[in-house]
This record gives sequence, structure tokens and C-alpha cells, in this order.
Amino acid sequence: MNTKVMELKDVEVWDGNMANSQAFRQADVDVVAAYPITPSTATVENYAMFHANGYVDGEVIMVESEHAAMSGCIGAGAAGGRVGTATSSQGLALMVETLYQASGMRIPVVLCLVNRALAAPLNVNGDHSDLYLTRDCGWISIDAFSPQEAYDMTLMSFKISEHPAVRLPVISNQDGFMTSHTAQNVTPLKDEVAAEFVGPYLQVNALLNFDKPVTHGVQTEHDWHFEHKAKQHAALMGSKKVIEDTFAEFKELTGREYKVVESYGMEDAEVAIVCLGSTYETAMLAIDQIREEEGIKVGVVAPRLFRPFPLEEVAEALVNVKAIACMDRSAPGGTVGTLYNEISGALINTSARPLVTNLIYGLGGRDMTIAGLKDIFRTLDADAKAGKISGNIQKLIGVRGPELSYYNVEGK
Repeated sequence: MNTKVMELKDVEVWDGNMANSQAFRQADVDVVAAYPITPSTATVENYAMFHANGYVDGEVIMVESEHAAMSGCIGAGAAGGRVGTATSSQGLALMVETLYQASGMRIPVVLCLVNRALAAPLNVNGDHSDLYLTRDCGWISIDAFSPQEAYDMTLMSFKISEHPAVRLPVISNQDGFMTSHTAQNVTPLKDEVAAEFVGPYLQVNALLNFDKPVTHGVQTEHDWHFEHKAKQHAALMGSKKVIEDTFAEFKELTGREYKVVESYGMEDAEVAIVCLGSTYETAMLAIDQIREEEGIKVGVVAPRLFRPFPLEEVAEALVNVKAIACMDRSAPGGTVGTLYNEISGALINTSARPLVTNLIYGLGGRDMTIAGLKDIFRTLDADAKAGKISGNIQKLIGVRGPELSYYNVEGK
């Protein structure tokens, strides 16, 4: 019998939140400290139900705010426990101060971030405003595109976070509602196999180990602060090797393969989009259709690893294309989008000189359809053939009213 089949449970029908909470259960988390917020509420709600029904031994701590939730995780992690929580949007914004504390103190924490727009105006639907808000906080940040991937990424996040060479917190991202509330087939590991894969928690500098007293959260000034941050950055940059090794081990266990940069149709693509989240799977369908119907050689690239950013792998994936649209699902705030900057930085020192445009789309949960993506591919193809960008570099896609575009720079 195929050992991989033996190691997997039967197919379940889970949404992304349930996938998160099941990964928490199987990882045998010691403490979940949380202040629920839409659309991540069900992640901690489900785990609390497991706790109430006696399915888990870990503690559930309901606190007064998201700031307190991460503070509780930091305290429990420093004490020597495996910890996790979940949040979204404004909750993440309130939590930001403590994110820097967790990474600077090298506390392994898994945060399920169900991506949602930031107010104002108030909006509970999905975009990547909160994902982008975490980009400089020193956390590893991994992106899931479906409920199956949410389960896989969250489970692997514990193993990555706690690795002796890493010891950094990890964010497991997924799109609000499009993934978190969409029920799909998910094939999890058996409980005992998942527990063995994650492994027992390895305590390092635990506050409750009175045989080896330690201090956490000390103050440094100009004398040692720079060196401390340099070591933290080195661990973050070096985590990519641990992440790749973890992906490889997970493939051996499940047959499911993940890469730090995912791509589709890029073997012969002449134009491509770069995106994050659930848009990747929509793009795959659009690519199949437009290739068959119109013969346009199109592809999509999606960084699964947002931090540390896989600059070399992104550059390699895009080296042969003539025109690229970087799709940012977040309000740009007076400049080009974050993904546009990342991709431009990846390509600037290479021989590739593709046309690169910035498309702002899907804010507040507005749909990006197959038809809309096919229109984007057609525009990219026309730009590639003309050798210049049609119109301005930045365009807002799908907004009602007059067309909005900015940065009139010659794209030749």
C-alpha cells in the first residue's frame, strides 16, 4: 500500500478558518491567546470549541484586545510554550507594536492573518492591506491560496518558527472570505503523523527554566542594538533554506509540492502577471482559456514567501518575459504598490528589462474575474508588441467612474 495514502486522513470539507484551527489542534498548541475579529474569528472560535469539548489540552485565553492577544502569546512563548493566535485588519494594526517585540525577542509564534482591508471607511472584506502592514516587522510571512494550503502552511509554520536556526515568529496568510469562508476539499494528515511532523516543542531560554535564569526584552542602545538587529535579520534571511527543507519534507509526506515562488504557464510566457493570494488560482483558469482561444503566451508568478522576499527566485521566474503587471490588492498610499516595488527591485540588476506596470485591484473585496484577467493579459500583450506601456504606469482596475491612472513615465 502507498505509504502516503496511509499517512493522510480522509478528505474533509473545511473553509480556511477551520483549516487553521485544525492545524492548531494537531500541533498541540499550549496557549492560544486571542481577541476575535472578522474574518479570522472562526479560527480561534473553532479552537475554543475543541478546547471546550476536551479535544485539546492547550489553554485558551480571551483577552481585551489584539495588542493583549499578542502580548499573551509573547509571554507564553517566553515561558517555554508553543503558542498561536489569529487576527485581521484593524486587529493587526492594534497588534503591530507587539509584532516587533515578538520578532526582536526571537519568540516562536504562529499568527494566522486572514487578510482584510484596513479602515477607513470600515470594510470587513478581503484585500492585502494588513498583509503589507507586516512587511517590515521581522516576521516570516507565508501565503496560502486555498483552504488546503491554509492547513498546510499553518501546520508547517510551527515547524519553521521553532527550528533552532530560525526561532522567529511566522505569519500564515490567507484571503479574507475568498479563502477563509470558502469550503473546499481538504486532505489533512492523520493526527499522529501531523504531531510527529511538527515535533515536540524545543524550549530555548525559557523563563520558567529556573536552572538557567534568563532575561527577555532587555534594553540596548547604540552600543549593541545594531548587532542585535543584524543577527535577527541574518536569521530571517537564512530561514528560506529551512522553509525550503520543510516544504521538501512535507512533499515526501503528502505528495503536495510547494515552492517559495509559485508559477503557472511560465515555461514559454511572453507576458505575465505577479499576484498574491487567491487571485493566483483565478489566473490559472484565465491563462488556460486565453492560450487556447487567442494563442497569447501568458503566465502568472506568485511569491508564496513574502518575507524573507525570494528576490533571486522571482527574478529567475520573470527573466524571459517582455511585459509584467504587478497586481497590488491594497491602497497604494501615494506611491506605487508594494508588490510593484518588490518586483522592480528583483529585476533592476538583471539583464531583463521588461515593461512593468502596477495594477491596483480588488480593494475591499471587489472581485477579480477570469474575464478581467484576460483583459489584463490582452493589454500586456499589446504593450509587449508595441514596446511601450499604453498610458500611465499605475492603473486602478475595476473602480467605478472615470479611469484613474498615475505616474506618466515613458515606458519604452
